[in-house]
Amino acid sequence: MANQLDHFFSAMSDPTRRAVIERLVTGPASVTDLYAPHDMALPSFLKHLNKLETAGLVRSVKTGRTRMVHIEAAPLAN
Repeated sequence: MANQLDHFFSAMSDPTRRAVIERLVTGPASVTDLYAPHDMALPSFLKHLNKLETAGLVRSVKTGRTRMVHIEAAPLAN
């Protein structure tokens, strides 16, 4: 449980990652849509998504050439 909390708080400690979660509350979004409002290189943004995915807060699904990101509420419910 402590390790799960560490991952959660580490993921949520960054304003970019909090903004991604806030956007995903309204529904799934493509990586391109999530990346657009942030002033950083795409590889840097993908590291943020990876951190959220590692914490179990989001999941991504690739359909064709588009990667859609969905929020995962289960870690928040535990």
